[in-house]
Amino acid sequence: MAIRGPRLEFAVGAFLLLALASLLVLALASTNQRFGFGGDRYELTARFSQVGQLRAQAPVKIGGVVIGQVSGIALDPVRFDSIVTLSIDGRYRDLPADTAAGIFTSGLLGENYIGLSPGGDPETLKPGEEIAFTQPAVDLLQLAGKYMFSGGSGPSGDTATDTAPPVEEPQP
Repeated sequence: MAIRGPRLEFAVGAFLLLALASLLVLALASTNQRFGFGGDRYELTARFSQVGQLRAQAPVKIGGVVIGQVSGIALDPVRFDSIVTLSIDGRYRDLPADTAAGIFTSGLLGENYIGLSPGGDPETLKPGEEIAFTQPAVDLLQLAGKYMFSGGSGPSGDTATDTAPPVEEPQP
């Protein structure tokens, strides 16, 4: 014998509404309000020779604090540099014009992010401007390969120059 009635139907409906509301709150919390509700933002660009494993939606940080995200990565067809578009929170509109940008890795195998280092210039970066001072990503595998296969003879790996005696200047 099945128990049916208005109370049971109301309880099931309320449970489903509560479950859907919980899923919506979880979705908003996990995306950090990146659905366009997050307030005003402005864009800056930065030009890098190597972006490594940097992806769109990667964080942009100053001193470890997230102030924005990477909104796009494109290739300049003329100079063959990577142009990274940064979407910065509007609260940080007063970044100095000599701010430097670098691509860093969180930990040894963590995600890549853009790290900004503000300078001391009284002029500020305007929306749409390009960050002039950049540092490309470091490819750890390539670096390890160079070290392992360089022969281990010295800093440059060239045995002829690393072991040559110093040249003395002739005395007058």
